[in-house]
Amino acid sequence: MSNWSDTLAVFDLETTGIDVETCRIVSATVAIIDATGHVLERVDWLLNPGIDIPVQATNVHGITTKHAVLNGRDAADGVAEIVATIREHLARGLPLVAYNAPYDLTLLNRECLRYGVSPLVSPSPVVDPLVIDKAVDRYRKGKRTLEVTSAFYGVSLDDAHDSGADAVAAGRVAQAIARAHVKTLPVEVGDLHLLQAQWSLQQAENFQAYMRRERDPAFVAAGAWPER
Repeated sequence: MSNWSDTLAVFDLETTGIDVETCRIVSATVAIIDATGHVLERVDWLLNPGIDIPVQATNVHGITTKHAVLNGRDAADGVAEIVATIREHLARGLPLVAYNAPYDLTLLNRECLRYGVSPLVSPSPVVDPLVIDKAVDRYRKGKRTLEVTSAFYGVSLDDAHDSGADAVAAGRVAQAIARAHVKTLPVEVGDLHLLQAQWSLQQAENFQAYMRRERDPAFVAAGAWPER
């Protein structure tokens, strides 16, 4: 296995929706897993997002507005702690795993700007199993959700859309991909980080071309990675 996957920081958010510019963090997890996928450290946050949680979002992660208001931390304090924890792990040289990293990291950035918290600056190294899986197994049919991809790589995900379960599963999927594609992926995580930025752009360009050809001639796909 590539040495970058020996010890990983893992990160996931559950939020009020899908628009990174306007949606808020509801729950978050930052953890560390070892080479076997065992959790060594873990911190979880429940935040009061300061806005109502739409029923569609509650149906996904199970957290209601009432529960978040009664039990959640102040959002500004929570966001500052999440960023500080990630920054600490990156400073230790741990790769940060986030499935579909541009969603979580961009939304976290916007929350920092919203609350006057110093954001992460060009976070690196980041490992995004979604981008890597699309690159190393480009023509596999079917969806690429975390649930589907976890099942494909034999990773258990019993509580999908819980930030802790999703974060740990993403890390274990990254390790499974490293094992399955040891001859394809670079040994050094810095090289992998740069490759993912290239792959993300290529994947966006391919998707944009497909959408313009089949559905919407004006469709634009964003390819910036790991933040947008």
